[in-house]
Amino acid sequence: SEKGLLINPIQLSGNEQMQIDLMLLEQSISESNFAIAFRFYTWMGPWLSIGKNQKVIPKKWIRLNKLKKIKIIRRPSGGKAVLHSGGLTYALIWKSPPRKKKESYIQASKWLIDGFSELGIELSFGNQSIISEPLDCFANSTTADLIDEKGQKRVGSAQYWKKGHLLQHGEILIEPPEDLWIELFNTLPPKPLEKSITKEHLQEILKGSLIKNWSGISWQEYSFNKKQLREIEKVSKSYLPEDLF
Repeated sequence: SEKGLLINPIQLSGNEQMQIDLMLLEQSISESNFAIAFRFYTWMGPWLSIGKNQKVIPKKWIRLNKLKKIKIIRRPSGGKAVLHSGGLTYALIWKSPPRKKKESYIQASKWLIDGFSELGIELSFGNQSIISEPLDCFANSTTADLIDEKGQKRVGSAQYWKKGHLLQHGEILIEPPEDLWIELFNTLPPKPLEKSITKEHLQEILKGSLIKNWSGISWQEYSFNKKQLREIEKVSKSYLPEDLF
């Protein structure tokens, strides 16, 4: 069976997390027996990630960055700005996804729908068309996103393709910080998940769902060692997004 890497959760800076995701994408291209890799992660402090093609960076965000209220990074994936704080980020690197974008989103997100269903939360794909505004990823729900029965967006996802290989990023909202959200986006955040659903429990349920959805994969758990983390930290310093400021 094909090899899949199930990388243990880690909390690092935005630069390091983006570097790891790109490194895994390159690994999927260069290694013939590498079918898929998956990981959850969190960010050290509040970060705002900007979509690959997002041109407008409000002065307010730059000011908040200078005041050290947030740090800003540009993602290799598309989509709008995402606040990473109080949530859970996932990265899925897939060697042979469906070539049609809509179908790739459906197949790369089914594990999320099944996992949330186990928790009693029914998710479905959004149906709003992509618009130039607003700047906030969670302000509207396209077919790349998952919404609950009340229309609240629970998961926002975005993709980056290279040589037919897919990197799909997603942010799972758990308990978004209300004050910072309002300061950034001038609107209230989606409601938090129920207190009974902890981040750890959510991870376990979703990880189990992921493995079920790719049952033909030989999954191997993996953690980065100290030497690898030092190298990632070193290389990630060159990932600074010069075009943001």
